[in-house]
Amino acid sequence: MTDAAHAAMWERLDLDLEAHDALLAVLGKFYGDIYLSQQGRLKGAEYLDFVLSEVHGLRIREIQEAKAAGKKVVGTFCVFVPEELTLAAGCVQVGLCAGAKAGTELAETLVPRNTCDLIKSFVGFKLARLCPYIESCDLVVGETTCDGKKKAYEAFGELANMHVMEVPQCKGPCDLALFRSEIGRYKEALEKLTGKAVTAEALAEATRRVNAKRRALQRLGRLRAADPAPISGRDALLVNQISFYDDPDRFTAKVNELCDEMETRIARGEGVAPKGTPRLLLAGCPMAVPNWKLPYLIESSGAVIVGEESCIGERNSRDLTDETPADLEAMLDALAERYMKIDCACFTPNAERLEHIAALAKELGADGVVHYGLLFCQPYAHEALKVGKAMEAAGLPYLAIETDYGMEDAGQLKTRIEAFVETLA
Repeated sequence: MTDAAHAAMWERLDLDLEAHDALLAVLGKFYGDIYLSQQGRLKGAEYLDFVLSEVHGLRIREIQEAKAAGKKVVGTFCVFVPEELTLAAGCVQVGLCAGAKAGTELAETLVPRNTCDLIKSFVGFKLARLCPYIESCDLVVGETTCDGKKKAYEAFGELANMHVMEVPQCKGPCDLALFRSEIGRYKEALEKLTGKAVTAEALAEATRRVNAKRRALQRLGRLRAADPAPISGRDALLVNQISFYDDPDRFTAKVNELCDEMETRIARGEGVAPKGTPRLLLAGCPMAVPNWKLPYLIESSGAVIVGEESCIGERNSRDLTDETPADLEAMLDALAERYMKIDCACFTPNAERLEHIAALAKELGADGVVHYGLLFCQPYAHEALKVGKAMEAAGLPYLAIETDYGMEDAGQLKTRIEAFVETLA
């Protein structure tokens, strides 16, 4: 697709072309500095580079072609939105831009300044007309995983066609029943959007497709237990980020090809860093594209990231949806049960998350845990204290970091990370 064709497509989506060009230029340089500078990358990483180079190009064209063929596009911000149901309705599901400072001044006309950067990012991308994914959406689905998002969706709903799913705060039988009703309500919203009923056959096929994607990510996660590490944490994070907007079947095939290459590398004793390099598990808040600051700082400080306990990581792919139910209502029950296993910091109590972090660190041979908290994210700030105590009890060195999307604190953070890594050597 030519630059002129890209520009014409973006113009049809009513993007601010000048500001959008400037954003892509910054993103390209940022990606080059953080990703293309790596040594010993897998050949399969070329797929990741291509996807990112065409993040607002060929993938957007595919989405526009799907819309022209009659499909609806659903944008999401969270792993609580069941992709199985979206696909069963014949829709395209995409994760929405929320990983960079964009349109911040505009965003602060709708949300307070002391709101986390993730929320200000998706509001800012919309108001500044910078994100072709948002502009391609026929429906945007939010969820009540924190108070900041809940209130932001009230304002965002005036800018886009929105559906908000209620996520319970606890995990008792009544909470499961509530979320099951929310899945039914989301199904009705999709049927209203498309004018077609979701069938058991369509949901069964969609569940198989989404589970296949999860199995590919699980396979990649298991291979990262090898020492030396067969893939960098930066590239593994990128795989997980791409999973939210690439075509699911293509993504699954490409990740399995990447895993084949990783297995060959492991058999040869090869890796992206020397055997014995300090290994870290990254826990905490999700990281949307292009939020790559902390992984870059960690892996340029003498360590390698071997796993991510986050929504952009193990939390999103750990559990499969039961494929055995044959009727639609039982399938919807299975969806509710699967998604309520997610151990987001929005839940109280949330002891299973502490257990999962310790278990994952040990499975992957991590020497320590770094907990990432996004500035002004209260749920993860509170849980960082509990995670610290749990890691101490598990005998795992622990570092808690709170930051935003800006690079102003990069030097200070790198100093802290280097000091932490030195204690592990």
